[in-house]
Amino acid sequence: MKRLDLLFAAEKASRRSFLRGLSASALATPALSWLAEAAPAQETKPLGIALVGLGSYSTNQLAPALQQTKFVKLTGAVTGTPAKAAEWEKKYNLPRKNIYDYKTFDRIADNPDIDIVYVVLPNAMHAEYTIRAAQAGKHVICEKPMAVSVKECQQMIDASKKAGKQLAIGYRLHSTPQHQEVMRFGREKTFGAIKIVETSDGFRAGDPNQWRLKKSLSGGGALMDIGIYALNASRYITGEEPISVWAQEFKTDPVKFKEVDETILWQLKFPSGAVANSTGTYAASVERLFATAENGWFEMGPCYGYGAIKGRTSKGEINLPQVVHQAAQMDDFAQCVRQNKPTRVPGEEGLKDVRVIEAIYRSIDTGKVINLG
Repeated sequence: MKRLDLLFAAEKASRRSFLRGLSASALATPALSWLAEAAPAQETKPLGIALVGLGSYSTNQLAPALQQTKFVKLTGAVTGTPAKAAEWEKKYNLPRKNIYDYKTFDRIADNPDIDIVYVVLPNAMHAEYTIRAAQAGKHVICEKPMAVSVKECQQMIDASKKAGKQLAIGYRLHSTPQHQEVMRFGREKTFGAIKIVETSDGFRAGDPNQWRLKKSLSGGGALMDIGIYALNASRYITGEEPISVWAQEFKTDPVKFKEVDETILWQLKFPSGAVANSTGTYAASVERLFATAENGWFEMGPCYGYGAIKGRTSKGEINLPQVVHQAAQMDDFAQCVRQNKPTRVPGEEGLKDVRVIEAIYRSIDTGKVINLG
């Protein structure tokens, strides 16, 4: 027994050292609590994931993050550009049979190397490829915004349920310790009931020819692209769904933004009486997450970008491990698939945001407060 006790003590010490090492690293491989537990032997083989669309986000964030994941690995890609196909085949040692174009996409159904499909396409294409991936028998992560309409969102949810596959939306921030902490503040009323929330996200949009400025591909402008971070944050800070919305739109460059919104300001009211004031803009850089409650306040900034997240409260700093957002997100989803447990960001979460986005646009068009029920 003494020998067993010594081994057990050594294992505990080793685990404590491992976790301390993760906490000390500025951008460590995902340090969420579930990573502290060793995976069962039968679950050690990572699930395979294929990225659909090899644009900037796949190239500069997702693919590099997949070199740091534990439970999922890059095994396939879908692109309409032959040069990219050849580049990714060589760079990531992908079998040629695991690289598809948009015409051959549905053949992914016959490929056991691919368990998960990550849809990283322009917003207007999310619904089609999510539905086709589900019909091909694959679990799906779909980038945000989930789709360009509530109707499409529901079709995506229905297709995934019919196929018996999981659908997650690419809300990477839900997998970071810092954003999980502000969710806890709201849920547990750490500072009392939330009263006022301020959330904003924006940057100066560059290339006037980018797909984000074409409504047929994006479905909308700054609100759909980055304002959704501010919208989603106000919902998870309060832990409630808004009951009404009022919004205004502003344009400083009506030529560049002739098809989509440049800046939108909106106000949400929640059942508890909390109010959220938010902005989504392509006109200037802004990154704001702040909430004041009965007995204190909390805020984060920077808070929406890909790097380190910093936060503070009326009681002091928020000191939590930094993680690679995308790696944490994809590892978390892979574990949900493997263990057959719900994802923290299901299709229903994406639908709720798109529902509010549609109401924001209706408020702008009518000049009225829109009741959400």
